[in-house]
Amino acid sequence: MKNKAVIAVNTSWADGIVLAGQKVVVVIFQVIVAMLLVVGMVWPCYAQPESAKQPVAAGQPGATGQPRATGQPVLPGQKLSFPQDHGAHPEQSIEWWYLTANLTSDQGKTFGLQWTLFRTLAKDSGLQSAWWDNNIWFSHFALQDDHQHQAFERFARAGQAGVSVTPFSAWLDHWSLNSTSESFLPLQLNAQEQGYQVNLTLDQSPLVLHGEQGYSQKTFEGHASYYYSYPLLQVTGSVVFDGQQYPVTGQAWYDREWSSGLLDDNYSGWEWFSIQKSLPDKGALMVFCLRDRKQAYHYCSGSDISPSGEVERLEHQQIQLESTEVISLDQETYPVAWQLTIQHQATGSDNDSMNQPETTQPETTQLKIESINRDSRNQLSVRYWEGRVRVSGSFSGLGYAELTGY
Repeated sequence: MKNKAVIAVNTSWADGIVLAGQKVVVVIFQVIVAMLLVVGMVWPCYAQPESAKQPVAAGQPGATGQPRATGQPVLPGQKLSFPQDHGAHPEQSIEWWYLTANLTSDQGKTFGLQWTLFRTLAKDSGLQSAWWDNNIWFSHFALQDDHQHQAFERFARAGQAGVSVTPFSAWLDHWSLNSTSESFLPLQLNAQEQGYQVNLTLDQSPLVLHGEQGYSQKTFEGHASYYYSYPLLQVTGSVVFDGQQYPVTGQAWYDREWSSGLLDDNYSGWEWFSIQKSLPDKGALMVFCLRDRKQAYHYCSGSDISPSGEVERLEHQQIQLESTEVISLDQETYPVAWQLTIQHQATGSDNDSMNQPETTQPETTQLKIESINRDSRNQLSVRYWEGRVRVSGSFSGLGYAELTGY
């Protein structure tokens, strides 16, 4: 299986450096270094070696000596507001607009897609420039079939990337995710790079708030984000893979998340799964588990989603995740199969004749999750796993897995 990654270089960076002079050259260099540090803090395992890692409080210098930019606190009870929350949150230090999809051509060939736009808040440099607003933008675009995984990344300064609310548009250079009208849905995704391209329309999904009405706790220590999704998007359009074009249909999952606090160094990374059910119903499931420094699953949470968008919130104690198969790639070990067990809460209803609650027994969901591609690494500035999964057991379905910290 081939796995390739490409860093797309935008020449307007160089144009800006020439025009701005020596001070901007230094600042742009510092921005690139800061971007890599920030991404390393988001995926803490990549920031520094095991021996150097010590717990760090949010907003304090990390073990590298670099300050962590933080924003306004993420608090429970904060009501999300739309369409405003489709846009950027400059008061928060990290956020992303994230899309994955399982696609099938008219000839039965299958593809996986990831497109993500990231915004991170850097330390205020004091520089006054139209090219610098203390935000770092970068984007990832990846396509895979059953034999290859191709990943690309782009970086941007102010003016080369951004997000607008009405009509919605998230873009970096010529990669974009746009509403086709004043309403948020449908969306149009366009990205192209060196023989790989997507032109897709996405529509017809409920909006889902995770956690406590969008407040998503990530650790026992209280790290949290604001988090919502469109988990059941129907997709039509075309894919160009290795120079060949295919008409495709399928399903996509769109995630939005933003936070002020980055995970501390007590955590090595996470597994995150988004699953669209095919049988016996058409709902969806999201589960994530963070791992501690010994790679044990330490904190899990999730959402079981009905076809119409009702959510059963899944707490840590209801979720059991176990890796059942691993592979070795470039002397690194990655899980490629898991057993997921969910203990659902018992439900109750009033019994009018007896005036006593009638309670059903809690249901257990047992799932086997398997990676479709045995190498789904995005080997970019920061390496992580982003690839399709197949699900069987209590229900069948397709989805995506994200693995960091391996």
